[in-house]
This record gives sequence, C-alpha cells and structure tokens, in this order.
Amino acid sequence: MTAPRLARLPNLLFVLTDDQAAWAVGAYGNADIHTPNMDRLAREGVLFRYAATCPVCSPSRGMILSGRYPHQIGLDDWISPQETEGIDPKVPLLPEVLKQAGYTTGLIGKWHLGQGPEHHPLQRGFDFFMGFLGGSNAPKDPTLEVEGKTQHLKGFLIELMAEEALRFLRGNRHRPFALFFHTREPHMPYTPVPEQDLAPYQGKRFRTPKVPGFPEERLQEEYRHYYASITSIDRNLGRLLEALDEMALAENTLVIFMGDNGYMIGHHGLETKGNAWTLAPPRTRRPNMFEESIFVPLILRWPAAIRPGQVREEMVSSLDFMPTFLDILRAAGASVPRVGGLEGMSLMPLLLGEQGLPWREELYLLYDMHHGATAHMRMVRTREWKLVLHLEEGGQHELYHLAEDAREERNLYGDPQVEAVQRDLEERLWAWQRRVKDPLATT
Repeated sequence: MTAPRLARLPNLLFVLTDDQAAWAVGAYGNADIHTPNMDRLAREGVLFRYAATCPVCSPSRGMILSGRYPHQIGLDDWISPQETEGIDPKVPLLPEVLKQAGYTTGLIGKWHLGQGPEHHPLQRGFDFFMGFLGGSNAPKDPTLEVEGKTQHLKGFLIELMAEEALRFLRGNRHRPFALFFHTREPHMPYTPVPEQDLAPYQGKRFRTPKVPGFPEERLQEEYRHYYASITSIDRNLGRLLEALDEMALAENTLVIFMGDNGYMIGHHGLETKGNAWTLAPPRTRRPNMFEESIFVPLILRWPAAIRPGQVREEMVSSLDFMPTFLDILRAAGASVPRVGGLEGMSLMPLLLGEQGLPWREELYLLYDMHHGATAHMRMVRTREWKLVLHLEEGGQHELYHLAEDAREERNLYGDPQVEAVQRDLEERLWAWQRRVKDPLATT
C-alpha cells in the first residue's frame, strides 16, 4: 500500500486508562455499563477487537511508548514504590519522536515508568507534566506533581486531570499538540466517585461470572463500583471531545482510547490482571495470560483519515504505535528520526480500511513477575490456539484451543491428541524468544 500524503500533522489525544478490560466498554458488547462517549468514539472511528499488551501496567506502558518488548527496555514487572528502576533512558520514546517532529507534548496523569530524575517525563520528551510518577493515587484529594512541586489537591482526581487537560488543549490549539491523558481510574480502589457516575448503577444487578466460595452480593458491589469508576472516565472524556468540537479541532485530531492492560473480576475465579489473586479463600496468586488479562479496549478516531464505524478483527499490539506514528510523520512530510529495534507493525493500512492485507498470524507476549510471586511466562497466540509456557521452577504450561474453548477452561498441554499442534507452537515460541534475545531463550 502506498502511504497517503497528509496536508498537515494531526493533533493527538491519547487516553490511556488503568486496569480497564475490553469487556468493560459498551461498544465491546457490555449492556450493563454506561460509556456513551467511548461508544461514540467507536461509532465515529475504528474499534480493534483483539488489541493485546503485557498484562501489567509498567511493562505495558513501556511497550506502548517504545515499540519494544519489556525485556528490551529494562522493565519486567510493575515498578513498586521501593524500586529505583525505570524504562531504559537510551530507548527512544514516542513523545521524544513527536517533539522532534514539531509537536508540543504533554502528559497529564499516571507515568509509572520510573521515579528517578533520568526517568522523569520532562526528560523523556514531554514539554508539560501534571500528575504522579508512581503506580497509583487516591481517587479523591490526591497528591500530584504540579509545576514541578508536590501538592495536595482537593477534589476528584479524574476531574482535576480533565480540567488541566482542557487548559492544555485550549492553550495549544494553534499548534500541533500531542496530549497523553493517562487516568488512574478504574484502578483499585474504585471509589469514591462523583455521585452522578454511580447513579446509573444504583439498584441494578449485573451479569457476573459465577465464583464458587465468593458471595454474589460482594461481586455485584465490585462490579457496581468498577463500572462507576469507568463512567467517571467516560464523562470526562466527553468533556475533552466537546472541547475539540468547540475549537474546530476534531477533524484533524487522532483520538486514541486504550486500556493499559486487561482485567478480571471473577473471570476464572480471579481478580485483577496478569498477577491476579484468587477471589475465593484461601487467597493465592495466579500468574496468567488469560484473554481477559491481555486484551484491552482500543478505539481510534481521526475523521480526516479514518472511515467511521469500522471493526477490525486483526490481532494488533501495543508495540504498533511507534511504527504507526513514524508512518504518520512521513506522510505529513515531518522530520522523522531513525528509530531502530522496533517490534511492532504500522496500523496505518488498517486505519485506512484496507482489506486482505498480510498481517501477523501469531501474537507473542512475555511477562516476568516478581512481585507477590515468581513467574516467567512466554505466550504465543494464533486465531485458534494459545500456548503459555511457565518457565519458572515448577511452572505448569498451558495450551488452549480457543476455537472450541474460548473461555480457556480446558488445559490441553500434554494431551497426546494435540501433540503436533503443541510442538509446532513451542517451536514458534522458541524461535521468537531467540529472535528477540529473550534472556530465557533456549539454544
């Protein structure tokens, strides 16, 4: 495909939520949740049904901004408050590339890619930062970095961030801007939230997984609060979309809406993500790469270039953003630095509605867990199958026939009837490990 020519650089609004699964958006088929603005983006843009990333936050965020796998950027698990590690300062990041191309760049909200001076957002391509460097914050009356100083603010965090985002958009309306709006919601604790965001769920019952040994009413309350937190994001997303309309910027603004990793509340009897806990007692860790943990909502709207109402079934990855933006910069005739070592694919042909294109036939992920438990998971997923190797001592490998077992309830690893499939997937996975120089690759 010949890349299109763009008359000018598009603006960027990248909304990244924290712990929002693909199943927790109305446009992905959830009739219980109230997400009118996320659903609007899907109607006006393109929704990706299978968008995957690392199932915990710091490695996932590093993949999004670098186009490389976690082990290639110095991240494995999420960064705890006691750790000094961060994303490798030598690895080029998306905001650095955009800034070099002439964008004014801003990050409002969560960073979680290192707290040292060399990792600070203002040292990694952002012209403006208001938010927090660590993994979480209080949903109300948060402590934030504002104008370089730590301040304790009054109000709901999502609304404080939205106000700052509106100021950024209005202050940069006459130049190309790239605003990364990274919420803490719906991360635990889900509440408190503004009453208007809880109101749609009062008195309602939700479709939930059945979890033996865990009270149904407690599960209902978890869903009520989780959904309300997402509705808080949605309402404030609507404020940003309205501002783009009012300033006549919507046509040439690429809006990306995405979750940083998947999430489970009762699915497989678990809670949270790739480092999940069992819900029913006794509470134990269950490292995993279940579908709910790795797949996130991904919706893009760009009226100047993207035909509305598309649903794409291709498997895409958080690795794909850097090559996509390099293509966009080239198409606009902007300065494009040489960025090597990229592992993703440009989404441009998919955004433009191209059909029948050669695309990835398998998806690879890795996650090395060291908080709460030790796990070294390596995954290959095709349309029909998923293999997860647990390379930690005593790890139990997993093989699922997704075409017949979409809920991943029957582990077929070691079943003689699928020996040929298992061997083929193992060989593919080992070859990939060697190609990406995985430290745990076998020779």
